[in-house]
Amino acid sequence: METFSTTSRASAARHISIHIDRPAEEVYAYASTPSNWLEWAHGLGHSVEKVDGQWIAESEGLGRVVVAFARKNEFGVLDHDVTLPSGEVIHNPVRVIVDGAGCEVVFTLRRRPGTSDEEFGQDADAVAADLATLKRVME
Repeated sequence: METFSTTSRASAARHISIHIDRPAEEVYAYASTPSNWLEWAHGLGHSVEKVDGQWIAESEGLGRVVVAFARKNEFGVLDHDVTLPSGEVIHNPVRVIVDGAGCEVVFTLRRRPGTSDEEFGQDADAVAADLATLKRVME
């Protein structure tokens, strides 16, 4: 797994990626299906249900959050917004990119205001663990 870091004037971001030996279309289809989240996206929570047209996840550290993914598309865009109980929205850019017969999944982790280096590192580790689980499930 490779991790690349970039820093912009507005915020720091870390691009966390993993290669998966499955076609991009299959990985995208699996990862974009809410009923599969609990198998691989532990960062989203330990339960998920659709309530009044919204996907609600229960997360250990964040509480009850609303998760909204980008509409299904042929470009491999898996961006999703997580709305915290406070109303704060965290935008998470994710791409599934064709790489030969397999694909590369890239998650851009942006540092939230007030996040310490240690907390940002823990967030990056959690994302990397979720991507590793996705790889294990898909391969």
